[in-house]
Amino acid sequence: MSLIDNLSQRLKHHPKRVVFPEGTDPRILQTARKFADLKLGIPILLGDLLKIREAAERCNITLAGIRILQPDRSDEIQNFAAKLQTLPNFQDLNQETLTQYVLDHNYFATLMLATSSADALVSGATVTTSSALRPLFEIIPLQENVQTASSMLMLETHNANFGTDGVLFMADCNVIAQPTPEQLADIAITVGSLSYHLTDKTSLVALLSYTSKEPLNEDTPSSITKVKTATELAKAKAKQLKIPLQIEGELQVDTALDPQVAAYKNISGPVAGKANVLIFPDLNSGNIASKMVSIASDNVHTYGQILTGLNKPAAEISRGASIDDIFGTAVLVGCQAVDHRFLFGAERLSIRL
Repeated sequence: MSLIDNLSQRLKHHPKRVVFPEGTDPRILQTARKFADLKLGIPILLGDLLKIREAAERCNITLAGIRILQPDRSDEIQNFAAKLQTLPNFQDLNQETLTQYVLDHNYFATLMLATSSADALVSGATVTTSSALRPLFEIIPLQENVQTASSMLMLETHNANFGTDGVLFMADCNVIAQPTPEQLADIAITVGSLSYHLTDKTSLVALLSYTSKEPLNEDTPSSITKVKTATELAKAKAKQLKIPLQIEGELQVDTALDPQVAAYKNISGPVAGKANVLIFPDLNSGNIASKMVSIASDNVHTYGQILTGLNKPAAEISRGASIDDIFGTAVLVGCQAVDHRFLFGAERLSIRL
């Protein structure tokens, strides 16, 4: 059983409300239909009611069990505008401007998330990355003990020896161009914690580079020094917060994933050759690697980007995402909204940053 199928079965016992700002997109409509049919919760579509109905008819989709909200007719406009005005970026705006923000579907959906009118959010199907991310970063606060918001891509293969039962988590692939050591450490902690939350398996976090465990000297490039520093910061923070993660760096990607390569290079430890979380040193390498993997193999499914570091579950999908991609992403953020103790059983350890 795939991780998405496994998590879908678990989400049935803890159904969640997932809001989709782009309610007329055919892929979103089909995702919502499947989400409702499987009884995973209530999908909430934003948009003009008549246009959503027309789009659904063209796709031969019934809207039973799907909630539709038209922001410009909502009773929450004034409440959401008041909520916005309490936030630093919006304090000096007049009522008319605040209302314009609220009526933007991405801001409306984010305000639903912020006020617990929805449990999770999936956006990005028809808008640019910046348009999808900006409301989330402006409105949703960071988790406690976290200073960095980033993004994570989940990759699922049919090779059970790869990552955790074929599942690999990759970050940051969409947000921070040149993370500092402190930001890399935060990314390692938040992604490692989310990986554990979704798989119930210990996260083996590899901070990647083009070298593996090279000794420091006066000629060591700053990019290597950054990864080494980030590794130590992440280990210290995990220990301080008592988060059960295994963290190692710097490692080349083959050393992180292939036990034989790790042994050949004499790199040992709990992570080398067994990593299930890959932390890239910069956005270039993370984004390129994630897109190359998703395109190069027909046997690989990718889900996300899942935003990490925020205190509410949200995802920013690609405009080229398939229905399966979007549905899997909705399942992931829905499960992210479930306390780990209930998602996998009360006897499990719940990680809280």
